[in-house]
Amino acid sequence: MAATPLPKIPIAIFLGLVMPLPLAAADDGMVTLFNGKDLTGWVNANCAPETFFVRDGLLVTTGLPMGFLRTEKQYENFIIELEWKHIKEKGNSGLFIWADALPAPGSPFARAIEVQILDGLNTENYTSHGDLFSIQGATCKPDRPHPKGWMRCLPSEHRSKPAGEWNHYRVECNDGVIKLAVNGKVVSGLSQCKPRKGYICLEAEGSECHFRNLRIKELPGTNPRPEEIAEAAKGFKPMFNRLDLAGWSQDAGHKGHWQFKNGILDYDGKSAAKEKDLWTEKEYGDFVLMCDWRWSAKPVKTKRPIILPNGDYALDEAGKQKEVEVLDAGDSGIYVRGSSKSQVNMWCWPIGSGEVYGYRTDKKMPAEVRAGVTPKTAADKPIGQWNRFIITMKGDRLTVNLNGVEVISQAQLPGVATKGRIALQHHGDPVQFANVFIRELDGQ
Repeated sequence: MAATPLPKIPIAIFLGLVMPLPLAAADDGMVTLFNGKDLTGWVNANCAPETFFVRDGLLVTTGLPMGFLRTEKQYENFIIELEWKHIKEKGNSGLFIWADALPAPGSPFARAIEVQILDGLNTENYTSHGDLFSIQGATCKPDRPHPKGWMRCLPSEHRSKPAGEWNHYRVECNDGVIKLAVNGKVVSGLSQCKPRKGYICLEAEGSECHFRNLRIKELPGTNPRPEEIAEAAKGFKPMFNRLDLAGWSQDAGHKGHWQFKNGILDYDGKSAAKEKDLWTEKEYGDFVLMCDWRWSAKPVKTKRPIILPNGDYALDEAGKQKEVEVLDAGDSGIYVRGSSKSQVNMWCWPIGSGEVYGYRTDKKMPAEVRAGVTPKTAADKPIGQWNRFIITMKGDRLTVNLNGVEVISQAQLPGVATKGRIALQHHGDPVQFANVFIRELDGQ
């Protein structure tokens, strides 16, 4: 009997039988967020160059100094997947969702919603298994009320693997709602998140952490209002690596006095250098400078003079300066264009910080100049809290914004140099600085 002929199998089906089929992920709309070779598509927001790097196809953070790596672009609605692994027990890191481009005042971290990446630390208030919570002024509503009423969702069950093992996160972010799946199961959620559009970030928080297989799928937009969108990048560059004084004067007398402590530049007011102010190596022309600062000494009650809106001191009937008692913790400032005369002052006087002492007290200056460099109002935070300066120098005009209040507006500084170094002033008092960023305006 003749053999029954075998049915013909289409070549495509035959190949499918003998060759592995493509993974479903190839058709799920996800795209790579990290290429495994370099940090293309990412921006080191405020860390040292060596804080985030690529090794053996992994995205690695040393955790020091604390800070974050962000995406180049903002995202609104999306699904992100990633794998992470702590190297040592009790390691700490995080994934920021809808973050601002720059850190919050005095903080190494941005306003955002954080997806916790933590190992081996569990209490009734937080866990190492996928907490979701708001940081630095962001807001949200947890799916389940927190024991202490915090804006933090604790996971419904513990699913994270310990240090040394890989964990998988799948985070769906849509219209202000976040759902987190840990190793294959949704355990945490938030709603009413604000912002709900912004950058995606990886956090450095003191310990080494590895990341791989970062993928993202963007979802249709839902028209967030302006107040629901994170602050966009504006070209600011950090002026410190937050580990040492690279890029600034390296006088041996500064050692042990101008120094970084946990990413904060701490000055004890006692530099032994001949030039005790801390100067940049580079000169700057037109720029916008962002600088956070606070007093670290214990305040004492001190009498300080009252300054009038025209820049003169208020006098009593005998011609003596009028004084009021204030809490005083020190004096410092920021020199611009290479001169102590063009100093944006930091102090505890009643007039408030931001004035330009060298111009205000120069009686040879026109009245409008002296009035222009006198703060319109005192906008300082209470002693011990962080203040944020936004200082703009363009041509011979100075604008100073202190804690969101414009205290100096387009003040003229006659004779100021067109270019010069920037300095943090020594005045013999302890002071701390954080988040010193600059955006150069030359050519704009």
